[in-house]
Amino acid sequence: MGADKIFLKLGGRTLLDRTLAIAKSVTHDVRIVGDQTKLAGLANVIEDLYPNCGPLGGIHAALTNSTAELNLMLAVDLPFLEPRFLEHLVSAARHSQATVTVPRADGGLQPLCGVYRRRFADLAVRALRTGNNKIDQLFVPADTRVLEEYELKRSGFSPEMFRNVNTPEDWEQAKSTAHLKS
Repeated sequence: MGADKIFLKLGGRTLLDRTLAIAKSVTHDVRIVGDQTKLAGLANVIEDLYPNCGPLGGIHAALTNSTAELNLMLAVDLPFLEPRFLEHLVSAARHSQATVTVPRADGGLQPLCGVYRRRFADLAVRALRTGNNKIDQLFVPADTRVLEEYELKRSGFSPEMFRNVNTPEDWEQAKSTAHLKS
């Protein structure tokens, strides 16, 4: 998009601030995977062990730096997530023995809004070492609990909350609706 998304402001707060606030609504232990020099002071920062490997590298870094069994992973470019949904997601993960608990909405799985057990780090590192950076491909061998879109709707959640900000057009649309969802 020509800019670092984490510092884009939506509704008066950066995307990073919004994501940190929603994460803190369900846990006190919030960490950021990224560049220590750029993010120091914002939260506990974890550096990628496999840089430039996309989200799977970040998930792996987070899991290997965690002592918690369940780990909520959130992308910064999902500014419309609702705290009550995250509570629902974490509850579903707690009531399952699945390695990953992830919603399916807006046309596909949402791996950057999921709960991962620490054991997923083993699958991730094997994939990363072979150059496979695709998260969804690991859900086949992993025991995965998918919260289907119909389940989300039945529980009162709109799939719209998974609308992410990847392009300038996405950003313009997000800005035009932010006041409705803040």
